[in-house]
Order: sequence, then structure tokens, then C-alpha cells
Amino acid sequence: MPGERLTVVVTRRLPDVVEARMKELFQVELRDPDTQMSREDLIEAMGRADVLVPCLTDDIDANMLAQAGPKLKLIANYGAGVDHIDVASARQRGILVSNTPDVVTEDTADMALALILSVTRRIPEGLAEMQSGDWPGWSPMAHLGGRLRGRRLGILGMGRIGQAVARRARAFGMQIHYHNRKRLRPEIEAEVGATFWESLDQMVTRMDIISVNCPHTPSTFHLLNARRLKLLKPTAVIVNTSRGEVIDENALTRGLRAGEIAGAGLDVFEHGHEINPRLRELPNVVLLPHMGSATLEGRIEMGEKVILNIKTFADGHRPPDQVLPSML
Repeated sequence: MPGERLTVVVTRRLPDVVEARMKELFQVELRDPDTQMSREDLIEAMGRADVLVPCLTDDIDANMLAQAGPKLKLIANYGAGVDHIDVASARQRGILVSNTPDVVTEDTADMALALILSVTRRIPEGLAEMQSGDWPGWSPMAHLGGRLRGRRLGILGMGRIGQAVARRARAFGMQIHYHNRKRLRPEIEAEVGATFWESLDQMVTRMDIISVNCPHTPSTFHLLNARRLKLLKPTAVIVNTSRGEVIDENALTRGLRAGEIAGAGLDVFEHGHEINPRLRELPNVVLLPHMGSATLEGRIEMGEKVILNIKTFADGHRPPDQVLPSML
């Protein structure tokens, strides 16, 4: 579509600088107020857009794509994960899908370490006591947590984010272990001081902390299921900044309540914003509202990647961050 001014529909509000640049380049429909589109709204948007810019909360399935208008040629996802989009069905209908990789790596790794520290050092419990005004003063045995140095960290998914977590954890003196679909090159293992485990079962039984950093795919759904969760040491902690579907949330809740798992730090949940209410009751659980990538710098960089993908497509070329079914 070289030379055409594309109609771009954005499903949520983005940083001002990103929206301003989009207005300069495209015919843009921005979301106001900043609320999630319904399924019907998304179908209507796909009926009038050349390009749709959805977020991870916008589920786009085969049935919806079948109702898309003939104009829709690109879904430029605002985010790296595309498990909410039926990429194969989009491709069959001649609709390209792009994403924004390599942007949130450092931010998400920071949050993983923040959750590890929060759970192991019991930071939320101390914060709650201070905010309530009930702190009686220092005591040698109050709020005792655990030291990170020397602990075994098992990273589930050693991609860019997993490696960034490993670098940070190594600086804390932790022992780095990982399970991955493919083993890393020797030089990368050496850089982060990581030990590869081909068997996930064998790894989880020996770890003090598990960090989930793999994407959600059919093969990773409930990868940490009830059986595997029972393999963890009762002193082990789980942190998840990836996708909630990787962990059987009900089984995790049961394990935490029974004292079979020492604690958990969760930034993502199996059913989106619908969280198992029993998790909220546990003092050894830290829950965050999907804040892993929530930095202004990261959100702007994501928007810049979206714009680049759309502009490249508008100029008649393949988007640099096109996603293919074979990549998933």
C-alpha cells in the first residue's frame, strides 16, 4: 500500500508521544476512554481498519478474523507476546501479524528480581506493619527472611529475559540453573554461569527459587502442573513474570496453603485479572497487577516498534517484526 494513508485503530491509550507520532503518519482512531474493547468492538474495528493495534488483553480468534473486513492487512501487536492472536488463521486470510520483541527484557528481569527479594525478604509484610502504625520496634527475630547468596535459582525458559534474570541473580551471588527447549551455546552458559538441566522434573526438585520466563504456548500450558509442583522443596519459592497459564494456579494455591511451597511472587495469572481469591489471603504471596514491563521508557519503545512495523508495511515492505506460525 505504498503512498496510502492507512486507517489505524488502536485498542488502548498509549503514551502521548507515541499517539502524536501516529497522528502524523496515519489516519488514527485512538481509544477514549482507556477501557478494554469488547469482542464486538474489536470485530467492528477490524471491519474498518487497515491496521489494528491490539494489546495482550485483546483476544483475537479465528472466528473474529473471519469477520474482519477486506481492508485489514496488518495486526501490529503492542507487545511481544502474541498468544492472544490466532496467528495461523490470520496468515491464512492474508493478514500479517507483527509484535514488539526485545523491548521489555530488562524491565521484566528487574521485576523478577524485585519479586524474588520481596518474597524471600518478606518486604510486603514489613511494609504493611509500617503502614498500619503497629510496628513495636526492632526485634532480633522479627520478619526473618532468607539470604539470596548461595541459593539455587532455576530459570524456566532461558531466552532474552531468562538470561537477563540470570545476570542479575548472579550479581546477588546465586547459583544459576535453567531448563530450556534448547540448550544455550557454551559461551552464553559461561557468561551467566548457568547449568543446564534437560529434565525439568530433576531441576525443580533441587531449586530454592523457580523463575518462570517462558512464553505461553500449547507445550508450556501448565508446565508447572500439580505433579511438578509437588516435586518442589517445601522451602522453595516460585516467581512468575511471564504468562500465568504456565502454572496450574489452583494447584499452586493448594501447595502454598498446605505449606508445601514456601512462597510465590506473581505478576501474571492464569485467568487474566480474575485471580484465585484464596491467593489474596496468603501472607507468603506477593501479587502484582502485571507490572513487569510497566516503565515509561519501555512503553514508548514498544510504541516506536509498532510505528516502525506499520510504516514499513505502508511503504510496501515486510514488517521487521513479523510473526510467523513457525516461530511459535
